[in-house]
Amino acid sequence: MVERAGRVEGKVAIVTGAGSTPGPGVGTGKATAVALAREGASVLLVDLHPERAEETRAMIAEEGGKAEVFAGDATRAEACEAMVRTAVEAFGTVDVLVNNIGLASLGTVVDTTEEAWDRALDINLRTAFLASKYAVPVMAAKGAGSIVNIASISALRGDGTLAYSAAKGGLIAMTVDMAYSHGREGIRVNAIAPGHITTPMVMSVSAPGPRADFMNTMRSEAGLLGTPGTGWDVAWAAVYLASDEARWVTGATLPVESGVLSVTPLMMAPRLRGVPEPGE
Repeated sequence: MVERAGRVEGKVAIVTGAGSTPGPGVGTGKATAVALAREGASVLLVDLHPERAEETRAMIAEEGGKAEVFAGDATRAEACEAMVRTAVEAFGTVDVLVNNIGLASLGTVVDTTEEAWDRALDINLRTAFLASKYAVPVMAAKGAGSIVNIASISALRGDGTLAYSAAKGGLIAMTVDMAYSHGREGIRVNAIAPGHITTPMVMSVSAPGPRADFMNTMRSEAGLLGTPGTGWDVAWAAVYLASDEARWVTGATLPVESGVLSVTPLMMAPRLRGVPEPGE
């Protein structure tokens, strides 16, 4: 019987935001790191909160995988440079970079403060810029690498999160330009646009209770499949883009969103109207 190698067997991956916001469920960073380790990668777990990344490392170690934690603020160039250096020192190289750090907040162009705008671009876009800045030369030196940027359908559809949407839109634009600039160096750069998934970060926006349960149901019903999405759905898409299975895929944005971008809101209205409001 032939034993199948993992899809990223022997590769070295960096996952930023590899912990999860405290709360129910699993974040995209934690799920992606675990999924990559399950498929044979050694993973550097980067997080501003090392205790959260340690939880991810424990999950990976429990399953026999390899992972190390790097605590650092990825909005700072010196931290990102040290992050890449640590991966090389610990595991020998960098094959995969998953730029996963994100933070959403509500706000229109009128009521979003300058501070909230700057923070959104720093956390959602600057982190990916700086992490890539130091990872790309390592990949280019050996002529191979894969970068996966975790964007959002908020970059493609309005949802009242102006600064977050703008930052994620910038991330998609950066994905395309990096794919152009570094393709002949053997580096593939792609993005994932998650839809209405349920993660601890999403759940942290609203207090637990009937309203949160209602919104979870609405998130599921808004998609063509009518089922809930989680961080694991994003994780397996990231594993595909990181693997050699995607060897001829670059400059793409992969929607992971139960088809919400493929249907008009009008067509889903009957299903959404069928979900009772809390208290009804």
